[in-house]
Amino acid sequence: MPASQAGSARRSSSVLFGGSRDVVIPRVVLVASVIVLTVFGLIMVFSSSTIEAINEDASVTSYLFKQLGIVLFSLVMCAAMSIFIPYYRWRGRLLDAFMLGTIILLLLTALIGTVGLGAQRWLSLGPISFQPSEFAKVAFLAMAARVYAELVEGEIDLGQALIRAGLLVVLPLGLLFVTQSDLGTTMICLVGIVAVLWLGEVPIRYFVVFLILIALVAIFGIASAAYRSSRFAFLDPWADPYGSGYQLIRAFYAFGEGGLFGVGLGNSAEKYLYLPEAETDFIFAIIGEEFGLVGAVVIVALFICVLWAGLRIARNAPDLFGTMIAGGCTIMLVFQAFLNIGCVIGLLPTTGKPLPFISSGGSSMIGSYLLVGMILSVSFASGSESGLYQKRRENLRVVRAESPTSSSRGTSSRSSQRPRRSSERPRSSSTRPRNTSSSRSSRSTQRSRRRR
Repeated sequence: MPASQAGSARRSSSVLFGGSRDVVIPRVVLVASVIVLTVFGLIMVFSSSTIEAINEDASVTSYLFKQLGIVLFSLVMCAAMSIFIPYYRWRGRLLDAFMLGTIILLLLTALIGTVGLGAQRWLSLGPISFQPSEFAKVAFLAMAARVYAELVEGEIDLGQALIRAGLLVVLPLGLLFVTQSDLGTTMICLVGIVAVLWLGEVPIRYFVVFLILIALVAIFGIASAAYRSSRFAFLDPWADPYGSGYQLIRAFYAFGEGGLFGVGLGNSAEKYLYLPEAETDFIFAIIGEEFGLVGAVVIVALFICVLWAGLRIARNAPDLFGTMIAGGCTIMLVFQAFLNIGCVIGLLPTTGKPLPFISSGGSSMIGSYLLVGMILSVSFASGSESGLYQKRRENLRVVRAESPTSSSRGTSSRSSQRPRRSSERPRSSSTRPRNTSSSRSSRSTQRSRRRR
């Protein structure tokens, strides 16, 4: 192996395995779980999309190569973000610029967005089409963590915190919900904000009030649109087997065919255009059909590993902001996974949210790796003393505090604050006055002795 390649390998190994055992193990578990999920997702995207690709007169590998390109881009972005952008940078202008860009993208989606599956949630810029709401999740969570960290550290008071939270979190989140009618993404963002408050140890009475507000938002969101109420067909999908309950019934058929060990990779019958969105929102049903209950449980176990690793990284974070960032991103990511799984197996109403790292789709993959990149950024800062000291130097604001009375005394007060040496003794006001005549005679006697 050339020396340059060996050096780069050692540097990458030191980055991944640098730090104490408590820091390295969760980091390795997180990276390994995400990579396994991604590779398995590529396999399942190819398996579940072949018939759809043939139906569209495209190559059977078209979905696979498209997803592979998105995965490679996401991996590079995640690595660069976690290594070269320390998490504490998100407390400054970087987050302001990211939030501004997110709001602009949401406004553009509302004005010139593309309608797909009955909702205007996609924005097309040339040949690229994506969902800005996937990036908005990261922005809302980071902004909530920053506002709460500034409140706890005394940089702002409660009134300023409420104003900033309203302008920078609540209003953009309301814009997302109103313009895109996306209750699923809104609930995922709210869960991330709840995680931030929980990890920040907000007083219980405020925490309960916030949970009540979230419940009211969910009730209002469901009642405000008739099509959302129809999604409660999951309670009895056979009441409308060829309408609102059709997709869920086909998912049940897939799980039933899979049994314990599945029918084998590539042998799914439901992907033959029976199950809608087989390669995206309902890909977990194809996993259950081809790999059975065992394969489905393995996927759930991998997401539980992601949850454990992310929360351990949050526990070892250098400060409160890092704890809220790592824990909030982890809970948001795993909540979306379990939300998708719950919808596919009929425990929750269908929300249209993809399964992270597995479902076909570029925006979801990039958004998921953005969250992983922020979690790893906290982990790398926890394992690097130089990064921690750099953060502390940047956060240093107060050098010395002086009382108002001492500041008005001028230079005399500043000189009085100098530390005394151990050999110096303070002068006492009760010291007797010196006898000047005796001191003079003693000095003359000493001079005469030296002359001799």
